[in-house]
Amino acid sequence: MTSLPQHPSEGSERLRPSVAVARAARTLAAAGVEASRAEAELLAAHVLGVPRGRLALADGLTAGQLDRYDALVARRASREPLQHLTGSAGFRHLELAVGPGVFVPRPETELLAGWGVDRARLRPGAGETPGVGDGPLVVDLCSGSGAIALAVAQEAPAARVVAVERSPAALAWLRRNAADRAAAGDRPIEVVAADVTDPELLAGLTGRVDVLLCNPPYVPRAVLVPPEVAVHDPDEAVFGGADGLDVIRPVLARAAELLRPGGVLGVEHDDTHGAVLPALLAADGRYEAVEEHRDLAGRPRFATARRRRESAPVAPGHAEDTDGPRTWQTGSS
Repeated sequence: MTSLPQHPSEGSERLRPSVAVARAARTLAAAGVEASRAEAELLAAHVLGVPRGRLALADGLTAGQLDRYDALVARRASREPLQHLTGSAGFRHLELAVGPGVFVPRPETELLAGWGVDRARLRPGAGETPGVGDGPLVVDLCSGSGAIALAVAQEAPAARVVAVERSPAALAWLRRNAADRAAAGDRPIEVVAADVTDPELLAGLTGRVDVLLCNPPYVPRAVLVPPEVAVHDPDEAVFGGADGLDVIRPVLARAAELLRPGGVLGVEHDDTHGAVLPALLAADGRYEAVEEHRDLAGRPRFATARRRRESAPVAPGHAEDTDGPRTWQTGSS
């Protein structure tokens, strides 16, 4: 591992951020961190308490700050997630508190959240004063940190947003983020502790939901994931059984019951599910307008559908993915 710069002594000149960052970037690159320069800058900005874009204008690091920076770089080189070190993750227009016990939201999921925001805004009543009138009802399943739910609540403030999470550890982060955003002036969301595979999930909302969004655990069990995911992300938030569909299948079934006629569904999935998930939606018989969406890298990322106004017969069988073990491709889940 490349050593960091020598510490300035007390009373001496501060160490320029550019010098510390250059050495830290080499340390991170040697440890296999892909965006080593960017992450070294983000850690330096975190220690100095400045935005990354103003790092070049910041005062140098004191001996104490360099000690702290050194420790953070060492932890990142051991593949502890950057977001655990800074305590936050950016998601659309939000900064969310994250740490051990909750899945760190990925940039790819911003696309699904944006789709949900757009659909919520299209619902009659979406332009009304928050809390007044018949605004859209949005449900976020497998909410984790609350990224999707809180983005919708912020960007479509007339919506009533319900976030569902099972994990006690993740629920603590979800409730913390929900309270922080409400204190900041966003419309409060409703947090429900429940298992999304429960056939009676949100029974009181049956046939009433306008937009249902879900970023479930979907990575097939045999997939090799990076250390940040394998060691630090909750297993139950990453892996979805042998084929990655153990949670998705019951979610699709329950969503069809929760959605009002004409209501819409968006589900993120593994990049091997680009044909599988649309096929499952079509086979269910209660969905129409099934569409697959790709991320900015061109990989299949999430599928959407609309609840039929009249149910069609459910077709038997499921599309299957027969590929063997593979390695993590997208860095997201």
